[in-house]
Amino acid sequence: MFDKISTQANKLVSLTKTLHSTSKTKIVVVTSGKGGVGKSTLTSNMAYLLSKEKKKVVVLDADIGLSNLQVMFNLKPKKTFFDYLEGECELDDILLTTSYHNITLVAGKSGYQYSNINNSMHFSRLVDDIRSLNKYDILLIDTGAGLNEQVQEFIELTDNILAITTTDPSALTDVYALMKMVSLKKRKLMLCFNFTAKYDVGAAITKSLKNLALKNKLNEKFMVQYMGNISQMNSISTTGRLRKLFAKELKQDIASVELNLVVKNLLKSLR
Repeated sequence: MFDKISTQANKLVSLTKTLHSTSKTKIVVVTSGKGGVGKSTLTSNMAYLLSKEKKKVVVLDADIGLSNLQVMFNLKPKKTFFDYLEGECELDDILLTTSYHNITLVAGKSGYQYSNINNSMHFSRLVDDIRSLNKYDILLIDTGAGLNEQVQEFIELTDNILAITTTDPSALTDVYALMKMVSLKKRKLMLCFNFTAKYDVGAAITKSLKNLALKNKLNEKFMVQYMGNISQMNSISTTGRLRKLFAKELKQDIASVELNLVVKNLLKSLR
């Protein structure tokens, strides 16, 4: 599916990486094949845990048309990154200070009609401009679900791709489709299982996905890396409704402990 991205776009991505290879900002794309797996909730809470590891984090809400991270961070943005891409404001105007130390949000816009800027490389340019600031340690990009062109564009920018999935059969089918797509150009895909009570369950399914990939002759050098599991907790949805982060409010809950392990594994894997 990557072949749908134009040759010109690929060349510009390569040029971008070359021009800003000295930037300290590492890009992490958080994605999923299927919607409803808790991707945005985990992204916002991972940002908090990364900040507790003394990382300066900027979170880009790239779930085009369905962005909701401003809710998670309890913000009402006056400007979104669409305003910046359309030339209506400066970059500083969309770098929103949150109430959490060392976490900045770049908000999207729900229900936005992006026909004026949906040609390839607009989103890559935004990422490039943020990296050029060289002031953040990690740029967390929360993409939309699925494998559309916008998601592909963000995936193209980094080797640090974290897929959120569940044990639901349809979610596993979609994450395998994501694996096939990513394996064409990337060396690895990191997996986190949400709503999964036991670490071993996610480990076993990851092993099965690896075996399926070998059977279907995906790139034999491609790695699927298991990062951990997050148990389903009623407290997670409760804190979300209150516009709070469960990893901060409920530090001792099993889900917070599990997500902290995922974050530590992520930091070890960053390239």
